[in-house]
Amino acid sequence: MQNNLEIVDLSEDSIRQYIDAKSAFTALEQAKLRSAEFRGGMVWKTVKGKEYLVRTTTRGGQTGLGAKSAETQAIYDKFTAGKARAAELTSGLKQAVAKHQRLNRALRIGRTPNIIIDILVGLNDVGLSDKFTIIGTNSLYAYETAAGVRLNEAHLATRDVDLLWDNRKKLSLFTQENTLAGGMLGFLQGIDPSFMLRDDQLYTAVNKDGYEVDILRRMGQGSDAEPGRFSSLDDDFWVVKARNADWLLSAPKFSEIVVGISGKMARMNTVDPRAFALFKLWMTDQADREPGKRIRDTSQARIVVDLINSHLPQYSFEDIKVFPSVVADKIAVDSAGTRKIIQPRQ
Repeated sequence: MQNNLEIVDLSEDSIRQYIDAKSAFTALEQAKLRSAEFRGGMVWKTVKGKEYLVRTTTRGGQTGLGAKSAETQAIYDKFTAGKARAAELTSGLKQAVAKHQRLNRALRIGRTPNIIIDILVGLNDVGLSDKFTIIGTNSLYAYETAAGVRLNEAHLATRDVDLLWDNRKKLSLFTQENTLAGGMLGFLQGIDPSFMLRDDQLYTAVNKDGYEVDILRRMGQGSDAEPGRFSSLDDDFWVVKARNADWLLSAPKFSEIVVGISGKMARMNTVDPRAFALFKLWMTDQADREPGKRIRDTSQARIVVDLINSHLPQYSFEDIKVFPSVVADKIAVDSAGTRKIIQPRQ
């Protein structure tokens, strides 16, 4: 067991509770996907004295499935039985997850800021979790959770969250039954009504507690013109381009169930820890980056490399192909198989 000021292993009891909580949470995720197959309903409608089976949607749509027969009766019976089973399973798992969330809080399993958990849950609820990637310091919560450790809090100190929007696929704000009718600012205000855009940074929203949310996007070929508003709404975010964000979008994906201080859980989609370390090392070489931030970049890159060495050895830097060699060569493997940072700039 590694016990130092940088990486501290969780207790066996904490790890056991997290495993059980994660199992219930992922089972609920799957149950919700199953329930989505049964959205709407099936009804019998009489037309000119003859019954027909009709599939209905939550938005009032109707599709005829044919006149009543042994075949359509079987379709109806299978649908109603499947919907009932899915509802029962989902209900039971919601109760199990709620219980685990109480245990998480009692045992102090989580430390991801509650506002991040709420944003992640909200993005999942509106079906946009695959369109946004958490980048920056908050990614460390996913890495430490996957490794079953706690990182030194000095590496995690931040009052903002960066959301990298994958705008390679066009997004319609008026799908998802108008859940984003208020744009991204409206989405955040649904979580905390005090969120407002900063006058000097229209890509940043800040709440009453001083917590900031930035929306970033790639600069790659075919990207929208700068600065670019997230939606057509006059008071919505303006999304700023992030240099070489294509590296992060093209790198392998990393997803983990993180636990908030409240015990509540959410799935965090973030960048691969190897991509995180390499990107941070690239940032240390940018002449226009503040010296204090370059020092922090190097420190965070180093702690992630150490975490991979000690707890996540399955992640091979040789498998990361999206970074140019001038960046990829900043991390080398010695004869013992240990990854090491090569001459980071301060």
